[in-house]
Amino acid sequence: MTDTELIPIGTFARRSGLTASALRFYDDSGVLHPADVDAGSGYRYYHVDQLERAVTVRRLRELDMPLVTVEQVLTADPTRAARMIDEHVASLAARADAARRLAVEVKAALTGQDVVPLVTVKGPVFAAAVDQVLVATGVAEDYPAIAGVRVEVSGDSLTLTATDRYRLATRTLVPEELSGAEWAATVSGADLRGVLGELRRRHLVRLEALPDGVRFHGVVDSGGGNAGGRNVRDRNVADDVRCGLLGGEFPDHHALLSGLADPVTRVVVAKRALLHAIESHVAPTIRLRVRDGECVLAEPAAGPDAEPDAGACSGADGAAERVVAATVDGADTEVWFAAVVLHPAVATAVGPDVMLDIRGPSAPVTVRSADEGDLATHAMPVEPPVEV
Repeated sequence: MTDTELIPIGTFARRSGLTASALRFYDDSGVLHPADVDAGSGYRYYHVDQLERAVTVRRLRELDMPLVTVEQVLTADPTRAARMIDEHVASLAARADAARRLAVEVKAALTGQDVVPLVTVKGPVFAAAVDQVLVATGVAEDYPAIAGVRVEVSGDSLTLTATDRYRLATRTLVPEELSGAEWAATVSGADLRGVLGELRRRHLVRLEALPDGVRFHGVVDSGGGNAGGRNVRDRNVADDVRCGLLGGEFPDHHALLSGLADPVTRVVVAKRALLHAIESHVAPTIRLRVRDGECVLAEPAAGPDAEPDAGACSGADGAAERVVAATVDGADTEVWFAAVVLHPAVATAVGPDVMLDIRGPSAPVTVRSADEGDLATHAMPVEPPVEV
């Protein structure tokens, strides 16, 4: 190692985004030792190759990761390191949820009220949005939260998310009114199904956070105000309904969504025609082939004793195929789906057309509503059947 490869601590601090005092602390704690220390002055020098490690330490600390965990991440193999980061972020999210619920209790104690107003939305719009994402809920003993809908109030939006870990549906609404509160929790899917009819009958519904649930007030405008205002106002309130919360961690959907690659192929296809082709399918898995001007839904060739399918033609490989006209932008591609995953992803779309963002045979495919850009379902492909 030559002296020209060494960087003084001050220069290294500026280039890494750390302070000199932080570098000295990480040296003393064993996380990041300098490459050389001057015997006389004790001045620390770092090698240029240590910059990547220093930046990683800084970024992990920005995630509020304890030093012990930082050391474990730095020494782990890439797969284990990624899993440890995901576990830490999930823990942060769980603590944030607990803090929000505690804040509701504290605010209620300070104000003498048992609820904290969140947002006001149109009842039929909110009920339709819940109905659209509920189809993606699931049941799993090790993940009880997937039986619910994640409700997040942040900034100027209300976001609903549901997933069974094979598909993920999300819908964002712009509220009629805001309270300024930030809140997130997983609301029981069973409870939501039970109140949808009531919510549809309310022109305006105010969501209010309870320590152990969420309450929906049917709001009747008393007149003299603009319903599109940005502050929650006092109104005459009709009968309310409430839903409970589910415990356990909700899957880290933010990480999944932020990590989605750009699509390699984008398809616009008539919803009714695509649904008909899916519903006419016999096998439990569907091969979706996309090529210039069309989507081809195929299934393995039937056995010699099977009844012929009058609604399908036979492909070059003997598979029964149904062709749907489409506008295709990108490379020809092929993706396999479980029929029970693809059908509801398309069925819940709004409007006459759907858009498919395809990222490859093993990456999530996004099914987007042409008329409701804020409604999207991300469907996970499956491996082709063994016989294929």
